[in-house]
Amino acid sequence: MTKEIYIFSGLGADKRIFQRLDFSIFLPIFIEWVVPCDEETIEEYASRLLCQIKTTKPILIGVSFGGIIAIEIAKQIEIEKLILISSAKTKNEIPFYYRFAGKLKLHKLLPTRHLKSLNCVTSWLFGTSSKSDKQLLKQILADTDPFFLKWAIDKIVQWNNQVLPSIFFHIHGESDRILPKRFVKNSLTIKHGGHLMVFNKSEEVNKILLQQI
Repeated sequence: MTKEIYIFSGLGADKRIFQRLDFSIFLPIFIEWVVPCDEETIEEYASRLLCQIKTTKPILIGVSFGGIIAIEIAKQIEIEKLILISSAKTKNEIPFYYRFAGKLKLHKLLPTRHLKSLNCVTSWLFGTSSKSDKQLLKQILADTDPFFLKWAIDKIVQWNNQVLPSIFFHIHGESDRILPKRFVKNSLTIKHGGHLMVFNKSEEVNKILLQQI
């Protein structure tokens, strides 16, 4: 029987971010983001996504914000394994300056229109340099729902998780500027990998995923 794997994309992204990975020997199921409810907690949101998981003891793969959601899923059901890419496992792996901004509610002042556009800042943060990288990032940012974006940023900067998943494997980029490697513990490091390495370092990431799954 073909092994099912459940995949959580990054903030505002979808399965396009995984287009260079080879899942042909598996049955990949891409979790669809749903619109958050007003004042919904991240735990409640994760619970609403559970209906998309039909497998007993599933394998979860989460990228960036998708990894955070996958961790919240793993706290609610028994899993076979959790693979994190360019993500964080606990609140201590979220940079302190994000958490400080969260306490002061400074993140609520961020202009959404700038976050949703490809510019020199977003390009630098995501580590995009090639034309294909920038084109994908531009599409993802443009397609991101502004309400979901603001809700997710709020949940990230105020995330209080301190529970490590029981069975996990973490892949992180050496040059990740959004979630810098210096804050991340117990991970396999991809040399020169940025936050978008699941796309622009796909060969290396794919090889590791095949070994782990």
